[in-house]
Amino acid sequence: MGHVDINAISYSLPDGRPLLGEVSLRVGEGAKVALIGPNGTGKTTLLRIVSGDLDAHDGAVTRSGGLGVMRQFIGKVRDDTTVRDLLVSVAPPAVRAAAQAVDAAELAMMEQDDEKTQMAYAQALADWADAGGYEHETLWDVCTVAALGVPYEKAQWRAVRTLSGGEQKRLVLEALLRGPEEVLLLDEPDNYLDVPTKRWLEEQLIGSPKTVLFVSHDRELLDRVATRVATLEPGAAGSTLWVHPAGFATYPQARIDRNAKLEELRRRWDEEHAKLKALVLMYKTKAAYNDGLASRYQAAKTRLAKFEEACPPEAVAAEQNVRMRLTGGRTAKRAVIIEGLELTGLMKPFDLEVWYGERVAVLGSNGSGKSHFLRLLARGGSDPDIEHRPVGDVVPAPVEHTGVARLGSRVRPGWFAQTHEHPELSTRTLLEILHRGDEHRAGKPRDEAARALDRYGLARSSEQTFASLSGGQQARFQILLLELSGATMLLLDEPTDNLDLHSAEALEEGLAAFDGTVLAVTHDRWFARGFDRFLVFGEDGGVYEADEPVWDEGRVRRVR
Repeated sequence: MGHVDINAISYSLPDGRPLLGEVSLRVGEGAKVALIGPNGTGKTTLLRIVSGDLDAHDGAVTRSGGLGVMRQFIGKVRDDTTVRDLLVSVAPPAVRAAAQAVDAAELAMMEQDDEKTQMAYAQALADWADAGGYEHETLWDVCTVAALGVPYEKAQWRAVRTLSGGEQKRLVLEALLRGPEEVLLLDEPDNYLDVPTKRWLEEQLIGSPKTVLFVSHDRELLDRVATRVATLEPGAAGSTLWVHPAGFATYPQARIDRNAKLEELRRRWDEEHAKLKALVLMYKTKAAYNDGLASRYQAAKTRLAKFEEACPPEAVAAEQNVRMRLTGGRTAKRAVIIEGLELTGLMKPFDLEVWYGERVAVLGSNGSGKSHFLRLLARGGSDPDIEHRPVGDVVPAPVEHTGVARLGSRVRPGWFAQTHEHPELSTRTLLEILHRGDEHRAGKPRDEAARALDRYGLARSSEQTFASLSGGQQARFQILLLELSGATMLLLDEPTDNLDLHSAEALEEGLAAFDGTVLAVTHDRWFARGFDRFLVFGEDGGVYEADEPVWDEGRVRRVR
């Protein structure tokens, strides 16, 4: 069994702003501790410090046992990484090093096949065996069959970008939960997972003897899994952390009680502070006319100085006030017309009509084609007119299909990408992006841009680049761009995955006020309650409508 001790960790952003302020936390052996807090408070940064990816500016981390890490980017890998590369990246250090040596030796053999390189290759294979590489390949075979439905031998050279976000997550979770590491750090492990897989994850975490520190915004998973809840609260001197020593069911009331206690302590401190200052002022005035009171004046000053030196009690963290003003606009009555649409190799042909103003939730297992369907609509359909060009700078990749997908007149699709792929934004600051505008969105003076960012809880991050934001902050900024770009149909692919609870509620309120049509792919059981139609991608390859959300569709049965 392993444990993690985080002791007075402090960390500042490159621009000098403090992010973490003397954060301490102990994750005991076998504990399942949830790390929560508003977007941008440093949850991912803290996990990166624990994993060794970042160095803290102050404080220390100690732990026992091997460490397995699921990083936040899992689920949105879009480079040339293969399945083998991904599995190696979450293997124990000895296995990773041996795999790199084998790869280097194989490359050398291709360039120069002499006795020296052959001997080096033979040694690399021997080291691979000594490190337990072949045993891990057996383990990975179990993982690929469970996550992808194919053996490791067939899956190992497959590009990870061809997997859905949920398949990437499931594959890494299988490897970590079945692996030898005793301590797991999981950064939003439930993102991109369909509901059956979320239920599987909940059962696995509950039954695992491993020590787990995880970040999640899924209330049901938090309620079922967390034995303790650690909260990062934002503050001027960096986020601070407090721990609720029980599960999530009692957490909301515990936070209310804690804030009430802090407010009372601060009120009493302020009252005592005012009394001491008044006492000092009184003795100062009297000592000016009576030398005998000078000692009392000095004693009062000393008492006040010691009181102030002890510092006031912790302040109550300011609540986020995210306000989304999604406007939209009137379009044709039939916003989306689908006739005999077949997503090539994914789903069987289906017909569909979506009317102006409707809220349609797109449900189904991972890999069933839901994101492809949204991306096809985001491109403007099968043969888009100029008026159907998507707002924003990103043109979605083509989607192979037969049949017809058409958008109604005045329908301008605004696409929220599941993987937050915005290379044109990555190196620019938020103020710069809003100030300059683009062909769909007018530029804003800096004061207006700052006010818009403040409505989305991003004012403090205005000078940060898009790439440096947390996943939740990127999600909020994407929604802000949709608000400003004049979209009349919102296509949202897992919009709540990275949003904290308050931001997700703000999004729901914004969608309720939106004058247009909404289609959203989601596995969020709470978020789906706000929709009035449910389009389900079934495990038999068919697409059908349901009166209520359907969460038990399995993986699509197709040749893999």
